Amino acid sequence: MNIFKHIRNNVAECVDALVAEGKLPHPVDTARVVAEPPRDAAHGDAATNAAMVLASQVGMKPRDFAALLVEKLKENDIIETIEIAGPGFVNMRLSKSFWYERLKEILKTGTDFGASDIGGGKRVNVEFVSANPTGPMHVGHGRGAVFGDALAELLKKAGYDVTREYYVNDAGSQVDVLARSAYLRYREALGEDIGTIPEGLYPGDYLVPVGKALAEREGDKWLGKPESEWLPLFRSYTIEAMLDMIRDDLAALGIRFDVFSSERKLVEAGKVSGVIDFLRSQGLIYEGVLEPPKGKLPDDWEARPQTLFRATEFGDDVDRALKKSDGTYTYFASDMAYHLDKFQRGFEDMIDVWGADHGGYVKRMQAAIKALTAGKGRLDVKLCQMVNLMSNGEPVKMSKRAGTFVTLRDVIDEVGKDVMRFIMLTRKNDAHLDFDLEKVKEQSKDNPVFYVNYAHARACSVMRRAAELFKSEDLSDAALARADMTLLSDEDEIALIRLLSALPRQIEAAAEAFEPHRIAYYLNDVAAGFHGLWNKGRDNVQLRFLDETDKPLSLARLALVRGVMTVISSGLGVFGVTPAREM
Repeated sequence: MNIFKHIRNNVAECVDALVAEGKLPHPVDTARVVAEPPRDAAHGDAATNAAMVLASQVGMKPRDFAALLVEKLKENDIIETIEIAGPGFVNMRLSKSFWYERLKEILKTGTDFGASDIGGGKRVNVEFVSANPTGPMHVGHGRGAVFGDALAELLKKAGYDVTREYYVNDAGSQVDVLARSAYLRYREALGEDIGTIPEGLYPGDYLVPVGKALAEREGDKWLGKPESEWLPLFRSYTIEAMLDMIRDDLAALGIRFDVFSSERKLVEAGKVSGVIDFLRSQGLIYEGVLEPPKGKLPDDWEARPQTLFRATEFGDDVDRALKKSDGTYTYFASDMAYHLDKFQRGFEDMIDVWGADHGGYVKRMQAAIKALTAGKGRLDVKLCQMVNLMSNGEPVKMSKRAGTFVTLRDVIDEVGKDVMRFIMLTRKNDAHLDFDLEKVKEQSKDNPVFYVNYAHARACSVMRRAAELFKSEDLSDAALARADMTLLSDEDEIALIRLLSALPRQIEAAAEAFEPHRIAYYLNDVAAGFHGLWNKGRDNVQLRFLDETDKPLSLARLALVRGVMTVISSGLGVFGVTPAREM
């Protein structure tokens, strides 16, 4: 239950009742009424703007309207105290019995707690990573991978029908360079001294096994042959080898895709030329000369007639070229065909996760989708900023295997999947992230992944100890949900239940904003609340979770401990992180 939606609905029902009783002259539109946490927790558990947004509809002053609403809301037994604040806000403090029921709800729901139906089963395509299949992924790809996967899982938990997709850029010149690089390693595998890798080819050692595999499979039949003869075979083989490596790296990070789409297949199927033909039929393509880029003029700039898309008619800053000087399609033309293909597969809502260096590409892609789908398609692009990889505050050196950067797999092997995933989600996607290989392994409250996991591990230790103390007692969630929750009377216990109950609202808010990092902040708050209770029990024996002499109280507190475990597990599930049971 999203408690604030529940309260908002109660407020709307009270307004309707006031109309029915003749205390309001006529029905009012409650669409703008909200209930949310007050800015200051001292003012209560929830506040509503109802009087502020409804009073004018019935010709009343907000405080007078609020007075009527308060009297009606007092009839609701979930409200303990209620008051009017400022110009007409209504602040409410909810009864302990309401919070006890929320803890029971958590135990009965399990790790599905927090799930929502706000998505209504709407289909959403989340395309992320989509690294060129020219080598191993670097740590920057890892951030986009984790963010995209967590966003997809967050939307799924919020009730959307989500498809995870990877777009393989296998039709550009970069894959020809990859094939030539593999051919060089093929020659090396056959005993040739290749010397220094020539400028313009990929230098990493990751192509050595590819060359060996090709040498074993093909023998020396391609030595000395023209490039036109061996290039197609070497290209297709090496692309598949690179994709296998990428899939393995992603699997090590706990990521799997529902769909892999090929740019080459789109081109070969005529979908790129089809897009251009369609746009031409709509009068959206013309032959023209673009103005030079603003600022410094590039050395290779030439004013020449080009095939241009009227992107400015759909919100872009300039019109965009669809063909290169050699007559081949631009990347933009292929990307237009790809996004139209997604739309035609039933995805009106598309989310792309890109690196921050692609920020200038957003407007043109959104303009293209508007043109190709008659405004029915929607594209939201989430940009992921760079990751500064360090060790004890010093930049980490490049990987020999990759040749030019630190590979994603190197980092996973160093710190583990769960640490990698959680840390990548502790900042908003468009903020820079410092990732220190040593600090993320520290066991301190300054390390968020440790702090949250330690709370779960501590809770597990309480449950293990309880099983020893109360050997004959049923400690299942179903049994603990029947405990006497009224024995939870300490204010910090009630505060922790309030915090646990907020997960559904956190999930919905994070999903609507496309911001999974909000769940990391929330889990940190939950961990802090639990650690605080633990410390109070260490100082005051009457507040400890377990008391052999008072089983009813112990069972009530165990219900709270299990509630903490359930909420942390549910939140970490969005992140694809396994909660720790021991530390």
